[in-house]
Amino acid sequence: MAAGAGSGAQFVDRVVLHVAAGSGGNGCASIHREKFKPLGGPDGANGGRGGSVVLVVDSNAASLLEYHRRPHRKASNGRPGQGGHRTGADGADVVLPVPDGTVVKEGDTILADLVGEGTRFVIARGGQGGLGNAALATAKRKAPGFALLGEPGEERDVVLELKSVADVALVGFPSAGKSSLIAALSAAKPKIADYPFTTLVPNLGVVSAGDTAFTVADVPGLIEGASEGRGLGLEFLRHIERSSTLAHVLDCATPEPGRDPVSDFEVIERELQAYDRVLGDRPLSDRPRIVVLNKVDVPDARDLAEMVRPEFEARGFKVFEVSAASHEGLRELSFAMAAMVEEHRASLPPAEPTRIVIRPEPVDGGADFEVKDLGDNTYLITGAKPVRWLRQTDFANEEAVGYLADRLARLGVENALTEAGASAGATVLIGTPDDSIVFDWEPEIAAGEATAGPRGTDRRLDGHR
Repeated sequence: MAAGAGSGAQFVDRVVLHVAAGSGGNGCASIHREKFKPLGGPDGANGGRGGSVVLVVDSNAASLLEYHRRPHRKASNGRPGQGGHRTGADGADVVLPVPDGTVVKEGDTILADLVGEGTRFVIARGGQGGLGNAALATAKRKAPGFALLGEPGEERDVVLELKSVADVALVGFPSAGKSSLIAALSAAKPKIADYPFTTLVPNLGVVSAGDTAFTVADVPGLIEGASEGRGLGLEFLRHIERSSTLAHVLDCATPEPGRDPVSDFEVIERELQAYDRVLGDRPLSDRPRIVVLNKVDVPDARDLAEMVRPEFEARGFKVFEVSAASHEGLRELSFAMAAMVEEHRASLPPAEPTRIVIRPEPVDGGADFEVKDLGDNTYLITGAKPVRWLRQTDFANEEAVGYLADRLARLGVENALTEAGASAGATVLIGTPDDSIVFDWEPEIAAGEATAGPRGTDRRLDGHR
C-alpha cells in the first residue's frame, strides 16, 4: 500500500516481492594432460554456489518503497568449475534492507517476523554447485567422463508487510490532533493541517519521561467502517499490532454535528474489536488504554472535556485533558504513558540475542523417497533426493545417466518398484505429476559401477537408447 504520492515521497508498507536465487555452477569434467603423463587423472573442479537473496533489518530503511518500485530481485549464478582443480566462484548474495518490524508471508504462512537491527533471513537460497569429475572418481571409475550440473536456485513470491515497532499507539478520528500531539511530545515533524486524512503515513516519535524512553506511533485516522475497508484505517491498523498501550485521542473541539468524544470513542473501540479477528491471542481490545481529551485550549472544548471526563473514569480509564497547542497536560500524559510502558516491559521475559533459526523441511514420513502406483504399470517416485539428483544429471551424457541409475539403486528405488508390482517396461516418473522426467524401467539392467568403456558412455545402456 502506497501513500503520499503527491508529496514527492511515498510510504509503502505492503509489497509483493518476486525473488530468485542464483543457480549453482556446473561441475567440470576434465582430465589432466601433461607431456609424459598420459594418465594424469581427473582434475575437473566443482561449480560455485549460487547467490542467495537475504533480507536484513536496517534502521535506515523507513518503508518498502524500493521494492514497490523494483519488485523483482535476482541473485547471480555460481561460476562453473574448471580443469586444473579450479573451483568456480560463488555467486554474490543479494542483501535487501528492510525496516524493523517487517513480516514475510507466503500465502497465509508467516515465514519470518523481522525485529531487531541486523536480523537476517534467507528468503531464497542459492543452488549448490555441481561436483566435478575429480570429486566423482572412485576405485572402479578412476576417470569419470562426466560431472554433475549445478542445482537451480529457489524462486519465491512473497508478501512483505511492515508493522511499526512502537510502544504506544495514538488512535482516533481524522483531525483529532494526533499529529500535533506527537509533534509536541517528541521531535517528530509530521504534516499537520486542519482537514481529514492529513496523515497518510504512520509517524513515529521518541518520547522521554524521566529515565524512560519509548516510541509513540501516530496512526492515520480511523473512521467508522475502517475494519471493512473504508477510509485509511484498515491499511494502517497493522501498525498498532505491536504496541503495548493504546491512547484514544478524542477531539473536544470538533465542529462536525453529531460527534462528541464519547461517540467517537465507541466508534473506534468497535473498529478495534472488529480487527481483533486477525490478531489471534493478543487482540487490540484487551490492551491497556488511556483516554486523551485534546484541544482543551479552546474554551468550549474544555467545558466538554470536564463534562465527559467522569463517564470515562467510571469505565475505568485514566483520563488526561491536554492541549498540543499550549502543551497543557503533556508532562502528566507522557509520564503516565511511560509508567504503562515500563509495566509492560517488566512483564516480558528477559531479552535474548538475535538468533538464526534453522527450520529443516521434513521429508514425507522420514523416508528418502516414496513410490506411488498410478495404475496401468505407471509409477511416480517423489522425494527430495531423487528430484535433486535429476537436476544434477546431464542426460546428454550416458555415463552421467548410468551414475544416476546407480544412485537410485543404492537408495532402494529398484527394490521399491519391485515390491510395488512394477514389471519390465513400466513407466516411471520422478518428480511430480506436473513436472517430472519419464523413464522406462528395465530391471534386467544390472545396477552398480559401470564397466570400463570410453569416457562419457555406459555399456549397460547399449540397446536401450
